[in-house]
Amino acid sequence: MIKIKRVYDAPATDDGFRVLVDRLWPRGLSKEDAAIDLWLKDVGPTTTLRKWFGHDPVKWNAFKQKYKNELRDAQTLVHQLQTLESEQGTITLLYGAKSEEHNQAVVLREFMRGE
Repeated sequence: MIKIKRVYDAPATDDGFRVLVDRLWPRGLSKEDAAIDLWLKDVGPTTTLRKWFGHDPVKWNAFKQKYKNELRDAQTLVHQLQTLESEQGTITLLYGAKSEEHNQAVVLREFMRGE
């Protein structure tokens, strides 16, 4: 099972293995408060793509396509997440963006599921 959660939300026992999928560490959050098991920053969108997107919902569909193209080039990291899911049972992809609908964790989960 792959869950998605904002890293600023309190950790829960049913989160399973918690993976931060942002290239940048979340502002104002200590490592203890984040309760992250793994920071897989290189699976996040490139800096160029992240800055271009700027969390603009109008660019969402184009962002999804561009990010999925980047993920195709990062198969080793995606495979690492898929292995963690099969070993741990549940993983939670953590992100720092404000939008629950328009963030890279949503796209990453879709990609991992073959959507």
